[in-house]
This record gives sequence, structure tokens and C-alpha cells, in this order.
Amino acid sequence: MTDLAELAQHLIDGHDADVARLTRDALDEGRAPAAILEQGLIAGMQVVGERFRDNIIFVPEVLVAARAMKAGLAHLEPVLAACGIEPIGTYVIGTVKGDIHDIGKNLVGMMLKGAGFRVIDLGVNTPLAKFQAAIEEHRPDIVGMSALLTTTMGQMKVNIESFRAAGLFDRLRVMVGGAAVSEDYAESIGAHAYGADAPSSVAKARSLLAELKAARA
Repeated sequence: MTDLAELAQHLIDGHDADVARLTRDALDEGRAPAAILEQGLIAGMQVVGERFRDNIIFVPEVLVAARAMKAGLAHLEPVLAACGIEPIGTYVIGTVKGDIHDIGKNLVGMMLKGAGFRVIDLGVNTPLAKFQAAIEEHRPDIVGMSALLTTTMGQMKVNIESFRAAGLFDRLRVMVGGAAVSEDYAESIGAHAYGADAPSSVAKARSLLAELKAARA
């Protein structure tokens, strides 16, 4: 029987081939897909996030772990979908118009996937219209926007004002982050939360999701 703790450890170590093999073996053995996700992939990414937060590991190690997680998800996601297992929430993420930096965004996106979110990544240089179309199509719980440059962070305010004017704040929450952004700036433009790094972004996304679900109840 595949040891899911071993699967988690291989993910932490960034061994993508081993993660893919153990995920496939666990599925072949009839293990519950949700258990493989939670006790293997999510458990591993949680440790990666904690080590990154505590400066024990750095961006290259996180990217390698994220690649390993992706290798496992390639086998797991079709089975989860076939079983009707729902993600905990939907998160649309993109780097704002005029900005082409994506390392931070990609880290946040991968760690959100590892936490059980369905992530719709709009890429870089994302215009307001693309965010609006994604919101209409995917009906996310949270929209995340990233900016590295001070010259592009103003686009976050433009987008948020548009979301508010369209009445979207009744059904979703907005997070912002990136090197150019601060908590004070996030608050000044009306964002619901600021993510300083990938682990704290995931924690705040979970908190916003819980708040949103409580408001809907």
C-alpha cells in the first residue's frame, strides 16, 4: 500500500517523477482520491509553504516542489473531476495590465492549488476586460491581482472600482499582492486582503473564503 506520507515527502523534496509514480500507484490501489490529495499533495505543499515562510527554503525550492505537485495533479485531477469532488473554492489570478512579471503570481497559484482551490490563471499583462470575462465565466469566490512595478499598481485601483461599480463585491472578494504593493496601499484602494508572500496569501484566501461562505449562508 502506497505510503501517502512518503508521497508528501517526495513532493517536499521536489522529486516530480516519484510524486507522479506514487500518485498513480495509490490510484491503482483504489485509494480515495481525496485522501491522496489531502494527505499527500496538500500535506506536502503545506510543509513547503511553512518552510518558505520561515526562510528555511527559498523560491527555487518552492518552484521545484510546485513542479512535483503538478506532476501528481496530472494524474489526480481527472479522477477528482470524475468523482464529482469539488474544490474548496475558485480563485481567478492574474498580473495586471502593463506588467509581465509572474514568478510571485505563479507561486501563489500553485500553492492555492495545493490548498484545494480551483485556480484560473489569466497570465500576465491582463486587461480589465479579461478579468471581467473570467469572473463572468468562472464565477470565482476570489480574484487575485499582482503587480511588481509601481507604474502598474494603479491598474489595481481601476479594476477594483470597476468590480465595485458592477456590484461584484456582493459575491466575491479581491486580493492584491506583489513587490510594488503594501498592506496600506491594498486598504486604500478597497481590496479585501493583501498577500505579502505565497503562504500568507493562501492563509488569507482561506479566511476570505470562510467569510464569504458565512455571508452566503
